[in-house]
Order: sequence, then structure tokens, then C-alpha cells
Amino acid sequence: MNNKLKVLRAERNWTQAQLADALEVSRQTINAIEKGKFDPSLPLAFKAARLFKLRIEEIFQDQN
Repeated sequence: MNNKLKVLRAERNWTQAQLADALEVSRQTINAIEKGKFDPSLPLAFKAARLFKLRIEEIFQDQN
């Protein structure tokens, strides 16, 4: 799954740790999602969308 998490985080000058704290996950989870090694759960995707005030589809896109 492709995502814009790294770009959105950088636009706000947030570290991975700061984003992880806001989403209540580990920094390693954020790193893995940003690198495409891990797809977020649906609840985590919704939480990220609320945090960035975007729709899930604006952050996460299917690779197909």
C-alpha cells in the first residue's frame, strides 16, 4: 500500500516519534508504514485521517 504519511509528517515538521505518540503506536510502526513494509490497521488508518484532517484515501492508496 502506498501512503503519504512521510510527506504529511514532514510538512508539519514532526518526527516519527511525535507522530507515533499522536497515533499511540511505536516509532518503529511509523517507520515500517512509511517504508511500505507494514499496512496500518483500519482503526489506525482512521486515526491518522482524523489527525491530518484528511480522508483515508488521501493518505493511503492501494498499489493496484
